[in-house]
Amino acid sequence: MSDLAQRMQQDLTDAMKARDEVRVATLRMAISAVREEAVSGKQARELSDDDVAKVLRTQVKRRDEAAEAFQAAGREEQAQRELDERAILSAYLPEELGDDELEALVDEALAAGGFTEPSQMGQAMNATMAAVAGRAEGKRVSAMVKAKLTDHGG
Repeated sequence: MSDLAQRMQQDLTDAMKARDEVRVATLRMAISAVREEAVSGKQARELSDDDVAKVLRTQVKRRDEAAEAFQAAGREEQAQRELDERAILSAYLPEELGDDELEALVDEALAAGGFTEPSQMGQAMNATMAAVAGRAEGKRVSAMVKAKLTDHGG
């Protein structure tokens, strides 16, 4: 079991002792998603911390989307619960990159791959996402890569 998954398991035990219902429910759901990921595919596998973080990022994204939907429907209490769960899950993820750090990584990845044309967007994104290593949301990275390629190629 990865260190991150073990930490979540220990935190679940602590939350149960503290009777922290939101944390218990959130961690149970997240641990279940991690276990599901470990047995998905043809063969069960041991997940790395990066794999666990990827599952958690998906869970965080779902909470964001659900909170938005609840807010749009005027259901503030449910929206707040989703945001609380998001905060719990986010604590297990690496710090998000700031704009300057992200821009430096994007510039580096584009230069290293020689990507200058908008038609190279797919290859450029693959290289950049590898460099970013999950520390920034895909939409954010995509927007920056697209802007850089459009500026260069245009």
